Amino acid sequence: GNVSRPSDKLGLLQNLLTVGKYQISVKILLMNTFDTVINLIKRIFEYSRIPLFELGGNQISILSILLAVFIFYSALNFSKVAERLAANFLEKFEVESGVTGAVQKIAKYVVIFIGTLMSLNTIGVRLSSLNALMVGVGFGLQNIAQNFISGLIILLERPIKVGDFVEVEGVRGKVVDIRARSTLIHTRDDVAIIVPNSQLISKQVINSSFSGRKVRYAIKVGVAYGSDTKKVRDILLDVVKNNERVMKTPAARVFFEGFGDSSLDFTVRLWVNDQWEEEIILSSIRFGIDEAFRANEIIIPFPQRDLHIKESSVKKLA
Repeated sequence: GNVSRPSDKLGLLQNLLTVGKYQISVKILLMNTFDTVINLIKRIFEYSRIPLFELGGNQISILSILLAVFIFYSALNFSKVAERLAANFLEKFEVESGVTGAVQKIAKYVVIFIGTLMSLNTIGVRLSSLNALMVGVGFGLQNIAQNFISGLIILLERPIKVGDFVEVEGVRGKVVDIRARSTLIHTRDDVAIIVPNSQLISKQVINSSFSGRKVRYAIKVGVAYGSDTKKVRDILLDVVKNNERVMKTPAARVFFEGFGDSSLDFTVRLWVNDQWEEEIILSSIRFGIDEAFRANEIIIPFPQRDLHIKESSVKKLA
């Protein structure tokens, strides 16, 4: 068999000693590095606690500022989480989208408000010390504060909600979003109108969707004297009933409004559940009425006036 020589054992022992020394050196280096890092962190922490200035008798340091920024940033992120949690919770109860959107906004504002107070408290700013500042800001930013409070009133009372078709000071369109200070309205011309929330509270607002999506429209038409009024009524009802965009219930109705100067005046009242396509629907009905009247020889008269000239004798001067 193989017999190990003393020289081989000595070489192996030297190798083991070398490896051991290397491992010890690495451990010492790591310990020194760890101590250096810990000391560096302690120094940074100590320097960050050095007061930079005073605010209302409170000493403000870099650490307090960074902590306040971190809390406020965390509150902004958590506000988004709160919105999603509120939406998921209300989905289980099949709550309408308008209520869900309002609750989401309120949850977001509450979280941001709490986070703001916590971040201010971190730098030593107490709520009691903000009274004078808030009064000054209230005077300086009165319009912003008014719009923000109006936005909260809209979200709570819900006179309008997302998806409603409204008219504000001549602006007509669909409510796309209700924000903290303003409401976004999208018109049929693909134009976005930003309306301050205070106007939606203080001004007259026509909300065609307040009681639901359906709305009643009126189409006025006049026919020549001598026309069969019952036949006119039947034609108008047939045109409306044959239009697929008009609701069957409630049923459309025709009213004989009166005797005009040159026409017999009728009004067709019908219900539509798509206000966004109002112009297209009413236009198609008017085309149908004109076509049906032509087919049945019913004349839509134009205004007529009779002019009577009286002769007067004028004495000529001799």
